[in-house]
Amino acid sequence: MAYWLMKSEPGTYGWHDLVRDGGTEWDGVRNNAARLHLKAMKPGDQALFYHSGDERAVVGVMRIVGDGRPDGEDGSWVKVPVEPVRPLGPVTLKAIKAEPRLAKMELIRQSRLSVSPVRPEEWAVILVLSERD
Repeated sequence: MAYWLMKSEPGTYGWHDLVRDGGTEWDGVRNNAARLHLKAMKPGDQALFYHSGDERAVVGVMRIVGDGRPDGEDGSWVKVPVEPVRPLGPVTLKAIKAEPRLAKMELIRQSRLSVSPVRPEEWAVILVLSERD
């Protein structure tokens, strides 16, 4: 199983929307590096749902429930089906940047990338941080 981080503006499509819908197609990503990450996703992989924009925090865990499929008219982009697993106590970008064990996290290194891999050890740290008050 692989781990990922996927960003969305909460005003466009937030964690509560995903929970309400019971799942969605993660589509509309138009970045070549992010497209490669979407193509690499497999059913059973998990992803952190990150609210971008003003909130800037990890707020939940999603599961990839199907293979990537063409997104858009020309079919060169990729979308993947996801479903909610559980909410997380928000882990802010500030808290992530303050944690030395997350210094190499792609979220920090390539902050504009909307879909990025998460190393297993980083995943574990995020889950621990989500349980703090």
